[in-house]
Amino acid sequence: MAKTPSFSCTACGAVHSKWSGRCDACGAWNTIVEEAPLSAGPGKALGAAKGKGVALSDLAGSEPPPPRTRSGLDELDRVLGGGLVPASAILVGGDPGIGKSTLLLQAAASFARAGLPAIYVSGEEASAQVRMRAQRLGLGDAAVRLAAETNLRDILTTLDAERPALAVIDSIQTMWLDTVESAPGSVAQVRAAAHELVSFAKRRGTAVILVGHVTKDGQIAGPRVVEHMVDTVLYFEGERGHQFRILRAVKNRFGPADEIGVFEMTGDGLAEVANPSALFLSDRDRATPGSVVFAGIEGTRPVLAELQALVAPSPLAQPRRTVVGLDGGRLAMILAVLEARCGIPFTGLDVYLNVAGGLRVTEPAADLAVAAALLSSREDVALPQDLVVFGEISLSGALRPVGQTENRLKEARKLGFSGALAPAGSKTGTEGGMTVREMPTLAAFVGDTFGAG
Repeated sequence: MAKTPSFSCTACGAVHSKWSGRCDACGAWNTIVEEAPLSAGPGKALGAAKGKGVALSDLAGSEPPPPRTRSGLDELDRVLGGGLVPASAILVGGDPGIGKSTLLLQAAASFARAGLPAIYVSGEEASAQVRMRAQRLGLGDAAVRLAAETNLRDILTTLDAERPALAVIDSIQTMWLDTVESAPGSVAQVRAAAHELVSFAKRRGTAVILVGHVTKDGQIAGPRVVEHMVDTVLYFEGERGHQFRILRAVKNRFGPADEIGVFEMTGDGLAEVANPSALFLSDRDRATPGSVVFAGIEGTRPVLAELQALVAPSPLAQPRRTVVGLDGGRLAMILAVLEARCGIPFTGLDVYLNVAGGLRVTEPAADLAVAAALLSSREDVALPQDLVVFGEISLSGALRPVGQTENRLKEARKLGFSGALAPAGSKTGTEGGMTVREMPTLAAFVGDTFGAG
């Protein structure tokens, strides 16, 4: 029985049953190509020679943990789970100009100085440009080998001959395979190039770091399967107006996910920030309405950040809702709960919410701090400067306890805070010198703090 031909879009990866000039999924023109079927499948091998048996093992087997090599950049090692694992594949994504190439050049130089042979392959810059950046960063003495090439066949041949411990490919969207009939950066090229590089890493024991471009939505460009292929996916985040940069792990087979490393962009490159809480709170010199300190957890690290809110009368028929560093949908939910459960409307008011320092907060534990900042600005009442707030708000108006309460309070006490607002039932433990006020509902918090609700 003849196989039915399959067609896919090289721009978005959508599968089609027949060829057409325009992809229905993404709207691109002349991007649909036919995919060659497999020459043989499992169903055709019934009468043929059988394959070789696969060795099986049980879950009780004990194997030593994978060896790790520390780079000398503590923030990078933290995000990687303790250091670089041999034969691992790492994908790093981030906005243009955020500092991905600078970070990876510094990382390659640190690994080279630690005794690991490192190769940096750039498909976007000439070797002279990379060398100029290295000299500007003070890395000219590092034993990093450079190459400017986009032909993946030549790159793999070179890596196979040199056998480095670390190979940086900047970027995966510029690589091309002569066996794939599509332009560099297309879905087919990115998928095939990533597969070849990940296979090389596993086969030769070389750790490979791939740089990935991102789309306007903040996702790594290309097929989603690339993120499934690699062992670790890192996002390099930050606002252009801030000097802080956040390296966040969203997937890690060798360590915890959601771990972050904090860097500061300086004239000499990216500098590590050992205590990000103190840096994010460095400009708080007095109590201000709309300013609240949130005690959060990023991975295994407690981080304190300042949430800033501004509530003002709106001249528009539809008031503005502007959010930076938080989820806009979460803000809409908190505003609805404040109006429905506490009787505090925000109709006719513009709402602006910002996380100071360029940090992005994703955990629901920031709900209570957001509500406190909104109410503080609306009522023009400043909360105490030595107070931290955290807790999750449910749709019923109840406050739900959050995890790692003791670590949040310990970090706050270390930075000089003496009070905390937390949901009732939180495992606060014994925090000497701190006064922890527990609130059962959002209405109780509003009435106790602002005398309303």
